[in-house]
Amino acid sequence: MKKIKMIILSVLLILLLPIILINSVIIVNSYIKPNEIPSFFGWKPFIVLSGSMETQINTGDLVVVKDAQNTELKNGDIIAFKNGDSVITHRIVDKVEEEGKIKYKTKGDNNNATDDWYVSPEQIEGIYQFKMSKLGNIAMFIQTPIGMIICLSIPIILIILTQMTASKEKQKDMEQEIEKLKKQNKELTQSNKWLRPKAVNIKL
Repeated sequence: MKKIKMIILSVLLILLLPIILINSVIIVNSYIKPNEIPSFFGWKPFIVLSGSMETQINTGDLVVVKDAQNTELKNGDIIAFKNGDSVITHRIVDKVEEEGKIKYKTKGDNNNATDDWYVSPEQIEGIYQFKMSKLGNIAMFIQTPIGMIICLSIPIILIILTQMTASKEKQKDMEQEIEKLKKQNKELTQSNKWLRPKAVNIKL
């Protein structure tokens, strides 16, 4: 039982610690560079808030993109790019060159028409790598102060509970050992009782 609990604790810590680490780095970067999209060593997570890329990418998914610098983008690539105050994740459908500068035409897979704008390389935040379905809402919650406190508290609570359980098991083992010693002592006492010499009256 003790081994099972330790395994469960280890698995939870393995899952939670990377999330906490990544989230912490992203939060720190957002404060250090408030005018830039925070990243984790070039990797950036984005929460999908619309269904323009369904069915490949759905609302509530968490998409992860990688810095596209020094990467030759082509038609069919999915990119995340700035558009005003928001970041959009759409697919490249055309590539044009104007006055020596490359621009990209994009479109959401679920949209009937292409976007009304061209995307310049400076707007691109990264190229799509993978998604984690429906993890967006959880990620939003973790980024809040309450969510961060809860995530940090869970491993500590698990460790405390494990230690408490281990202490109770040790106490139980000790009580069982004491009862065993009492039983052995009782058996030994009864055995010595039969071995005691009986008093003999000798008449002179």
